[in-house]
Amino acid sequence: MPELPDLQAFSRNLDKKLAGKTVKEVIIHNAKKLNVSEKELQAKLDKQKLKEVFRDGKELHIKFSEGDVLALHLMLHGKLFLFEGKNSNKYSIIELVFTDDSGLVLTDFQGIATPTLNPAKKEAPDAVDDKAGFAYLKERLGKTKTNVKTVLLDQKIIRGIGNAYADEILWNAGISPFSASNKLPEDKINDLVSSIRSVLKNAEKEILKSNPDIINGEVRDFMNIHNSKKKHSPKGAPILIKEGTRKTYYTEEQTLYS
Repeated sequence: MPELPDLQAFSRNLDKKLAGKTVKEVIIHNAKKLNVSEKELQAKLDKQKLKEVFRDGKELHIKFSEGDVLALHLMLHGKLFLFEGKNSNKYSIIELVFTDDSGLVLTDFQGIATPTLNPAKKEAPDAVDDKAGFAYLKERLGKTKTNVKTVLLDQKIIRGIGNAYADEILWNAGISPFSASNKLPEDKINDLVSSIRSVLKNAEKEILKSNPDIINGEVRDFMNIHNSKKKHSPKGAPILIKEGTRKTYYTEEQTLYS
């Protein structure tokens, strides 16, 4: 699943390519996930100019000239493609066709990627927002015994972090993913806040450095810990893997707080 750095890179490139274009047609191939009727979505976006593309949590938001927003959640396997003329991509969910006959399509072979018109504002702060700082995380972590990785993955607490980057962040902060959230000392919460921001922002730079025009897929080869090709951390410790619904990559360099 694309996570915050991936989506941030996608949004930058899509904004460069699409800002200023005018919608000629909205074609819905799979209406199951829409929050409004096909007719309403088409009527709302018809003839509007695309103002900007930006990331919000784990969604890409496409904002139009009249203030409407089309949010795209890629889920596990959703992908975005640009096209000229006719869209020939398989498993299309929705496509925006512009007056210059270029277009953007969201695809998903599982059919679960979700387009949402004018999504409700989320209460949880974005992971790189100043609101997700020390005071906020100290309060939220202090309320639960749940392990800290699970808290980082909870989009109702902090938005944008997924499985791979939770492992990277916790290794960078020196915190075991199995630590009880309410047992983290204040200095480690500070480390966690710092690691969230530095790991996510550095990842975006790495992604764009190797894939400057990227708008889909996942780039993971630069990752220090959550990386199936690496056996040791940069400091030399063996990388351990706990199997489960989600694999957790960690090392014994990380302190367990319990």
